[in-house]
Amino acid sequence: MLRKLIFSLIIASLALAAKAQDEPEKKGFDKENLFFGGNFGLAFGSSYTLVNVSPQVGYRFNRYVAAGAGINFIYSSSKYFGFRENYGVAGLNIFGRFYPIEQVFIQAQPEMNYTWGKQKYENGGGEVKLDGKMVPSMLAGAGVAIPIGRKGAMLVMVQYDLLQQARSPYGKNPFVSIGFNF
Repeated sequence: MLRKLIFSLIIASLALAAKAQDEPEKKGFDKENLFFGGNFGLAFGSSYTLVNVSPQVGYRFNRYVAAGAGINFIYSSSKYFGFRENYGVAGLNIFGRFYPIEQVFIQAQPEMNYTWGKQKYENGGGEVKLDGKMVPSMLAGAGVAIPIGRKGAMLVMVQYDLLQQARSPYGKNPFVSIGFNF
């Protein structure tokens, strides 16, 4: 059901984007339409560590359409009950956004990530290494851009990985992400 809803939203946004092209616009590249941002996160605890550095750069083509690209780097380490797991993700993404309303958007973001890791059992239990693997993801979702300052915004999005590949860094459920654009 969720996949059908997201697919319908993407189709509707493409139709509206085609209509938006009828409006008169400035010609050529305008550096004022560039934006930078992404997701950055750190979490440290006695049994868990997470580092997420995922910057993005984009361009706002008009009031309705923006697109860009970014890189992903996520590292996590967790320890529990004599077991330690390290997991890493590094990859590239592109994204497209449609803004039907000024601060509300629909986004599609295909990604290709390389994943690796290992699991180690303490007290001589051995180690299992996860072979490096390329894992595609197709994130789709919607969000709001809450204005901050003159040109910045805090983005709050609900996203879902439509491909559901094994070892996807996004799991099998919708997730919330918070990021910033400058």
